[in-house]
Amino acid sequence: MRSTAPLLTETPTHPSAARPRVRPLLSWWVALPLSAVAGFVLDLATPGVGWWPLTFVSVALALTTLIGRSVGGTLLVGGVYGAVFYATHLMWVAAYLGPVPWIALAGLEAVLFGAGAIMITLAYRWTDGYPARGAVQLFVVPALVGGLWTAREVGMGAWPYSGFPWARLGMTQVGGPFPEVASWTGVTGLSFLIAAGCAAVVQWARAGGIRRPVAAIPALAIGVLLLLVPAFPTNDAGSFRVGWVQGNGPTGYFDESASGDVLAAQTAATAPILGQPMDLLVWPEGSVDTDPLNNVRTAAALDNLAGKAGAPILVNAATTRGDSIFNTTLLWATGDARKQLHDKVNPVPFGEYVPDRWFYNLLAPDLIGLIQREYTPGTNPPAVTVNSTRVGLAICFDVIYDRVVWDGARQGAQIYVFQTNNADFRGTDENLQQLAFARMRAIETGRAVLNVSTVGTSQALAPDGTTIASAGPDTAAAAVTTLPLRTGLTPASILGPTISAGLTLSALAALVTCGIRYRFGRRPSPTPRPDTDATT
Repeated sequence: MRSTAPLLTETPTHPSAARPRVRPLLSWWVALPLSAVAGFVLDLATPGVGWWPLTFVSVALALTTLIGRSVGGTLLVGGVYGAVFYATHLMWVAAYLGPVPWIALAGLEAVLFGAGAIMITLAYRWTDGYPARGAVQLFVVPALVGGLWTAREVGMGAWPYSGFPWARLGMTQVGGPFPEVASWTGVTGLSFLIAAGCAAVVQWARAGGIRRPVAAIPALAIGVLLLLVPAFPTNDAGSFRVGWVQGNGPTGYFDESASGDVLAAQTAATAPILGQPMDLLVWPEGSVDTDPLNNVRTAAALDNLAGKAGAPILVNAATTRGDSIFNTTLLWATGDARKQLHDKVNPVPFGEYVPDRWFYNLLAPDLIGLIQREYTPGTNPPAVTVNSTRVGLAICFDVIYDRVVWDGARQGAQIYVFQTNNADFRGTDENLQQLAFARMRAIETGRAVLNVSTVGTSQALAPDGTTIASAGPDTAAAAVTTLPLRTGLTPASILGPTISAGLTLSALAALVTCGIRYRFGRRPSPTPRPDTDATT
């Protein structure tokens, strides 16, 4: 007969009362393959597949594999999740330099992901003494787990070598019904709500599931919040006519080309739109293959083209100033001796520079030897002024760094231009994953975005993230598109740094507090508390 004992008895109520450590919810033979499946499912939630609901499935499965595990077990289970996800999600890295960098990057991210999972396991362990149907388990624990998941994202996005904030839960929702929340909370806040919502579902299931509908209130509340919160409104400030060109030139690292070939390809692709009225002509990253600040012929060619276009040109080239080399965007206008320029803030390690070159040269001298340039991080503002319009900028992978985009908004950007070169990743999902960041930045800041690539995919995006105009991969294309201008800062643009730091520090402080109470507040209990319904 079935026992009438509750799922988890309400006594002892002291959070750290002595009791046997909770056993893992899942055995090894279930947890390891389930963790691998969850990692693969998260990749399916991201572009190019982009099945956004699978994010919630993946996170919920991942959390169930961590409950009750030891530290070493968590490192293994979490590492398996990270290894499968990053190995599939970052396969495009292998297209650039082969399998070694791909394995190295995916492996590093997997180790960091697994190490970060230890915090989540400890959170479950150190709060297990609270009643399963009480407020702490149903409300506080999901918030704590969501905060720790977010803290891991923030940490991996900042370290090592400026971090790699490429894979974030919030970014998976750009094609779903929830991304408007990011205009209030930023992507980090959206990630927190997703992780906390999934943790709330797990806690509801542990408290009895459908037999305890009241316990589902936290998960339902987060779901309603995600679904109903509208985008923060920004103010109409007119329109801006932008000519943009996807030249499809030989811009890949290993493409065979002579000096000037890329400039020639861009110039030829621009010809069909010359004569159309425009406020700005935009070329992608790497669109000029010689330094126009130091090459008279290149400067003359740009002067001539700007005159024909009747508008300044936003170009990008490697520039040398003093002893430093920069990845530089320049606003080129005929007769303007002082160019407005912006240098890439976060050069890509092992792509645009080699950190600790002496060490890595010992490990893989052939690969490291291919990277000759050492780009210097830029410090100038990520924005330029075209007539009276402020244009925010991010060069290629800088679009994944919150600070670059937020700085542009706070410096008055009314529209964004993101220049990129995806030539080394032809035939992969990299361009679509990066485009998802551009779309989310439009929603997050309430600004139109022009994302221009050398080889595709290029898109003009409205402030709500919808596509206004597009050019597919591996084609030469040019168009003049009228984009809306916006003023007014979204809460994400103003409070984004505070939200990211606040969620991270609060979660870590709460975890330490739980650990102290668990370690030093214990008192004996006459009988252990059952973890599951008893049956006879």
